[in-house]
Amino acid sequence: MNLRQMTARGQDQLPPQSDGPRVERSLALLAEGAALNMPEIDAPSYKSFRETVSTKARSIPDRLPESDLLPVLKSILHEFENYRNAADVALRERQAGWRTLTGTLLRELLSTLGIDPVSDSAGPLVEKIGSLSTGDQIQTYRAQVEDFLRPGGVDGKIGRASPLKVANHSKANDNAAGLRGGGAAQEHFKGILERNGDGFVVLFRLSCLDVIGERFGLDAVQDSLMAVAAFLTHSLRGSDAVYHWSDSSLLAILECEATEQMLAAAMQRIVNNNRDITIQIGGRNVMLRIPLTFEMTPFSRLRSADDLLKLSRQPASRW
Repeated sequence: MNLRQMTARGQDQLPPQSDGPRVERSLALLAEGAALNMPEIDAPSYKSFRETVSTKARSIPDRLPESDLLPVLKSILHEFENYRNAADVALRERQAGWRTLTGTLLRELLSTLGIDPVSDSAGPLVEKIGSLSTGDQIQTYRAQVEDFLRPGGVDGKIGRASPLKVANHSKANDNAAGLRGGGAAQEHFKGILERNGDGFVVLFRLSCLDVIGERFGLDAVQDSLMAVAAFLTHSLRGSDAVYHWSDSSLLAILECEATEQMLAAAMQRIVNNNRDITIQIGGRNVMLRIPLTFEMTPFSRLRSADDLLKLSRQPASRW
């Protein structure tokens, strides 16, 4: 039984109506209603789709032979198919765009924190972004990123990714190193730029703190940072300013007229003189060696004090 016969049979069972709706009108309303309830993925495409379906639906004349009605219905169905395909393409492009943006932002964040985005610990986390598709997967991934970046790690332990927090913006010296924070460094550097001072910013990175944290706990990490801070403060000139930059990095602002090669040699000698430090662990003395690396950036490459926050992304000299 075809659609027209079904409609005619239904009308036979109803009281006679001189102006009752015909099958053509019902199909037009059905098409417009279906179009109205399609998801609006891309606003321009959705608007064009709605207008096209509405125009075709309203153009269905009354009392069309079924042979003429079928092509019209196929034409309307074709519009639904076209819109679905366009929506699928828009969703795929949008998903790819968000994945790319998320990956870029995560890599930038990790670089800011001093974590290599392609390291054994961070690399898999960055790569996993490309495989996320469902809401549950995204929520699980979000929790993994939070655990990875949490300074204390899981259950109060230092996780593999917790060597660094976001740069310390405080001006106070209420940190484990006993030095003023990054906010004071920015304030000091702003004054240097205003008087066109010359010199270098040196970012010292402390390695292996994650291993020390996993083995001895957070107190050992803080004691190690304090010991290295004291060593650098003693080794640099009295006029050099040293700041607590993050949980595993210290920042030195050195006003000098030395060449980059000369200063790099001086900094390398300081790093080479880094000796074992002794810290208290559970009432006993433990000797540790904290490997140090440094990155140098000339003042001339920094346009403002805010650029200090981008040091890990600047083309600095790494030693």
